[in-house]
Amino acid sequence: MSTTTNTLIAQLRVLLDLTNTEIQVAETRVAQARTEAVRRELTQNADNGRDRAEAIERAIRDLGGRPDVIGPFLGRAAAAVKALTEQAQPFDEALLGDLALEHQLFDRARYVKALAVAAQESDVEALATRLITAHAATVDWLTTVLAEDALGGPAALRRTPLQAAAGTAIQLVNVPVNWSVRSLDKAVDTVRATPLAISELINRGRRVTDVATKTVAASRDAALETAEAVIRDGGAEQAADVLHSVRAATGALDASELPVDGYDDLNVSEAVSAIKALSNPVDVRTILTYEEAHKGRQGVVSAAQTRIAAIAQEVVGIS
Repeated sequence: MSTTTNTLIAQLRVLLDLTNTEIQVAETRVAQARTEAVRRELTQNADNGRDRAEAIERAIRDLGGRPDVIGPFLGRAAAAVKALTEQAQPFDEALLGDLALEHQLFDRARYVKALAVAAQESDVEALATRLITAHAATVDWLTTVLAEDALGGPAALRRTPLQAAAGTAIQLVNVPVNWSVRSLDKAVDTVRATPLAISELINRGRRVTDVATKTVAASRDAALETAEAVIRDGGAEQAADVLHSVRAATGALDASELPVDGYDDLNVSEAVSAIKALSNPVDVRTILTYEEAHKGRQGVVSAAQTRIAAIAQEVVGIS
C-alpha cells in the first residue's frame, strides 16, 4: 500500500469522525428550528450525513483500511459536549462553532480529492466532490443564519433560553447609561404599577386560563409601552430605543407602529407583497414578530423569513 493511499485512508477516517459529529449537531439543532421547513431541512441534513458516513466507510474498506468502529460514539460524545458547552455561550458563538466544523469538513474534503487524484482513485475522487458540494452548501446556510442574526434576526434557528439570556445581558451592558436616575425610576415604577391582581394570577399559575394569560400579556405590553414613553420623555433616546426593540421582538407593538401602513387590513397576498418591498431587516423582523403574535398566517411568516434570508445573503455575498 502506497504512502499516498495510507494518507488518504487516514484523512477519510478523520472525515468520518467529523461527519458523525456533524450528524449529531444537526439532530440537536432540530429542536431549535424556527419553522417546520427548517426542521425538515435539519432532519434531512442529518439523514444525508448518515449517507455520507456510510459512503466514507465503504471508501475506507475499498482502499484496504478499516473504519474506526468507535467513530459514531465519539461523534455523539463530541456533539453532546458541544451542545452542553454552548448553552452558556451567546447564540452567535454557538453558530460560529458549527461553521468551524463545516469549514473543516469542507477543507478536508478538498484535500481528500487531491489525494484521490494523486492515487488515481476515481471513486474516492467522486466521493470527495460530493462532500465538497454538500459542505459548501452547509457553510453558505450557516453563514446566512449568522448574517440573519447579525441583522437582528429572526434567524432560522431559535436561541435556547440560556443563549437568549446571554445575548440580552451583552446588549444591556453595551447600552450607554445616559438617562437620568429619575427617568429610570419612573419607568420602573410604571412597570411595577401593573395591577396586583394580574401578578397574583401569575403566582398562582397552576390553572391559568387562556384569558388570564392574554390579560397578563396585555398588561405587561401596556406597561412596557408606557415605560418606553417615560424614558424617551426623559431624553434617553438610546435606552428608549432598546426598550422599543424589546417590544418589537415580542410582537407587542401597536399596529400603528408597524413599518407597513394599514397592515392589519392586508390579506395574505397583500402582506407578502408589502414584505417583499421592505429592504430594512429590522422592518421585516418587526412585521414577522407581529404576524406570529397576532395573526399567525404561515404564508406571511414564510415570506418574511425568506425576505430576511435574502437580505442576509446579499450582505455576506452569497448568491
